[in-house]
Amino acid sequence: MTASAHPDRKALARIGATVRERLAGDPSARRLPEDRAELYVIDDFLTMPECTRLISLIDAVACPSSLIDGADWPDYRTSYSGDLDAMDESVQRLDVRISAVTGIALGWGEAAQGQRYRCGQFFHEHCDWFDTGSSYWSDERRCGGQRSWTAMLYLNAVEEGGTTDFTRVALTIPPRAGALLLWNNALTDGTPNPWTMHAARPVVRGVKYVVTKWFRTRNWR
Repeated sequence: MTASAHPDRKALARIGATVRERLAGDPSARRLPEDRAELYVIDDFLTMPECTRLISLIDAVACPSSLIDGADWPDYRTSYSGDLDAMDESVQRLDVRISAVTGIALGWGEAAQGQRYRCGQFFHEHCDWFDTGSSYWSDERRCGGQRSWTAMLYLNAVEEGGTTDFTRVALTIPPRAGALLLWNNALTDGTPNPWTMHAARPVVRGVKYVVTKWFRTRNWR
């Protein structure tokens, strides 16, 4: 691929190196055993009262989830989601804490998005990085560019199902209340990492709540 196909490649490589070094020095962060994708878990990142507060915020804004490219695929993402209130103190504290853990500038993070999966709901496999050849890329390029890292917070345990599966590397992460899952959407050279393809598997019993925060290569919006 040419450099023009990956306009944020150098920035992504630089951000990846910075976050990698930071997490390597964090005793609470453990890297999952997969060389093809950089994935880290920090257990007990949130307390149960913090999780409960965020769950209530999700219920207040949840509406049918959409896809980034606006495609009409009704059976591809069936969850409910919504951006959390950026003025809420608990959301602000969360944003600051995730930025501190990763070392990525606070302003480079998108709005924290809450997601709710009831019984049978799911999100089929997808990558979080943007297709720079797509029609939506021109807009995304102007408001922060390519996504670098993803931070996903699990707010509750699910009775059955609801795992996050990285489908190309056969890695499954079950929801655990308060846990933070981090992954790099790029390879070490800054190109998009296809091994980060993942899916939210259907909830079989119970309800699943998560908060997801995506970081860009520069200031978002």
